[in-house]
Amino acid sequence: MDLRQMEVVVAVAEEGGFTAAAQRLHVVQSAVSSTVRALERELGTPLFDRTTHRVSLTPAGEAFVPAARATLRAAEQARSAVDAARGQLRGRVTVGTMQGVWADLHRPLAALRAEHPGVVVRLRQGAVTDIRQALREGTVDLAVVALDRQQQRGLVTRLLAREEMVLVSAPGRVLGQAGPHGRVTLAEAARLPLVDFTPGWAIRLAVDRAFRAAAVERESTFEVNDIVAASEIVRADLGVCVMPISIADRFPDLDKHRFDRHAPSWKVMVVQPRGEAPPAVAALLRHMA
Repeated sequence: MDLRQMEVVVAVAEEGGFTAAAQRLHVVQSAVSSTVRALERELGTPLFDRTTHRVSLTPAGEAFVPAARATLRAAEQARSAVDAARGQLRGRVTVGTMQGVWADLHRPLAALRAEHPGVVVRLRQGAVTDIRQALREGTVDLAVVALDRQQQRGLVTRLLAREEMVLVSAPGRVLGQAGPHGRVTLAEAARLPLVDFTPGWAIRLAVDRAFRAAAVERESTFEVNDIVAASEIVRADLGVCVMPISIADRFPDLDKHRFDRHAPSWKVMVVQPRGEAPPAVAALLRHMA
């Protein structure tokens, strides 16, 4: 058994198929299939159940993949340690993030690139629940996300920013008694057609929490999983949307209304698993301070 075999099995498991794994590894599909078969023969048991429509892990595969990930991470850390001793820093850093969660992420990435051009950064975007699971599985090295207190268990967090959310509307639209750009209440917002984000999104969690705290019921008119799509619906005056100020500022043609009270808010933080970070990850964390 060697590291390449482990890498191939992990790729098939994460991509959900041999074709996608081959594309990720930049090899032909037959090479992926033969590598997996050879390892299965060596182990004496299949790692995948193969059907016409999908590939899934067997119980043996479920046990093998986490151990393979840990081995690959240890090998990467060993290489990074040698590079660091030679005055060079290489390796890969996988960063999980959510749509729109931190507009200034490019700054620490640019600083890392200037300081250590040999480090490759991979960005993985997803819902907060998926990113949290990826941190615990080790498929993501660190994340820039918005978590509530319960979601932080078992993880190391550092606050980057805290901001309130605003209600965004089409230009000139009058909301309640406030007029354009004026303050609104959650009750007034609930009477309007609302553009909500998908359940599991950090914005949606914060908005749901604020309406519950204010004892205000609401219904979604539109539900989207893309910030640009939300802005287009608002721009067409089909609804209004609650979003963080930093995201709303990306659409200067839309009107922004602050909440009179009980404003939804979120805390953006950098999150990592417990334990010592590999050198490349530690370098990026320094630039996020």
